[in-house]
Amino acid sequence: VQLQASGGGLVQAGGSLRLSCAASGRTFWRYSMGWFRQAPGKEREFVAVITWNGDSTNYGDSVKGRFTISRDNAKSTVYLQMNSLKPEDTAVYYCATTSSAFGSVRTSSDDFDSWGQGTLVTVSS
Repeated sequence: VQLQASGGGLVQAGGSLRLSCAASGRTFWRYSMGWFRQAPGKEREFVAVITWNGDSTNYGDSVKGRFTISRDNAKSTVYLQMNSLKPEDTAVYYCATTSSAFGSVRTSSDDFDSWGQGTLVTVSS
């Protein structure tokens, strides 16, 4: 599967961005999709996940209440709406798809086998 993330950029604190991740090469609708991020000098961090049918979502503690993950299976695309952005949200954001179809919520990067190239989000103070 190929994943193409987009939508990153420079935004002021308190602003919003919406990231997109378009998938191809696999039956998109069968798999959970997730977003992770990695800031300079830090480990990759779980951000959000949505199950294959969109019924369940989960968020990292640092983004709960500010970020929303969604998906459009007809477009093979997953989105991450980011509101009330903070400077500490600055990172490269990666989308990923799980290795198992029809699974439940997963938050560990070990459960994701395909990754996009990342899109940089920079939040200025």
